[in-house]
Amino acid sequence: MRSPVHIACLQTQPKPNFEAALAEALDLATVAVGQGAQVLFLPEYCGGLRTKGGMFAPPALPEASHPVLTGLRGFAQAHDVWISVGSVAVPGSAGKVINRSLLLDRTGTVVSRYDKLHLFDIQLSDQEVYRESARVTPGQHCVVSNIGWTVIGHSICYDLRFPNLYRDMAQAGAEVLIVPSAFTKKTGQAHWHVLNRARAIENGAFVVSACAVGTVEGGGEAYGHSLIVNPWGEVVADAGAQRGVVYANLDLQEVVIARGKIPSLQHDRPYEKTPTPTEDVT
Repeated sequence: MRSPVHIACLQTQPKPNFEAALAEALDLATVAVGQGAQVLFLPEYCGGLRTKGGMFAPPALPEASHPVLTGLRGFAQAHDVWISVGSVAVPGSAGKVINRSLLLDRTGTVVSRYDKLHLFDIQLSDQEVYRESARVTPGQHCVVSNIGWTVIGHSICYDLRFPNLYRDMAQAGAEVLIVPSAFTKKTGQAHWHVLNRARAIENGAFVVSACAVGTVEGGGEAYGHSLIVNPWGEVVADAGAQRGVVYANLDLQEVVIARGKIPSLQHDRPYEKTPTPTEDVT
């Protein structure tokens, strides 16, 4: 039986540049390791985030020269901890960027990468419009990482609304589903908790969702409420609406127990995806 793993969600505030973003991440990371955390989870765009004219405009550099990634790699090695780098912006094609999540092992080595699949093109009101696709190139691949002590399924923020992605990852063996986010305050208040709980319940998996909190330079506000949800759908940690850190012990035996009680991952059946219209008998 595997031993429980002590994890921490770092609920950082969005910062507009590399220097401020790294300082924010390292400050809370230091608090977390001081409390014995073995794995740290950071939010989406923890490498820097601002908006301009309703478009995401995060600072971007290649991985090799990205100062936030470099700083976090050094921290992982120095403190012997795993770090889920929620996401950083790296250059893409046609003048766009890629919203990339990375997982670092205890030596600071990148062991997996995931590029956000589903982009946040939303109009919440006449004043609140987001067009992530205007600045970001979407990823192409589902990513599941066997890292020895567990299997992690990667996603980012808006991906949370696409349950088939999580089903595929769980059926590929994922026990921990991660959702680093900068969920908007408006959509977060309406949907954040229920979506995270649903993904955990549907798949009998832990869901770990570090979410940024507070205003974004240029417009927008992140919801916070970083969550750790167990495989039965119970919220075991909620960071609320303030900057800070929350903790939980991941006992992966809970995944085995939940999937044993409700083995729905084994019960999917093929079906006709285009339903035949019923006959009009009026």
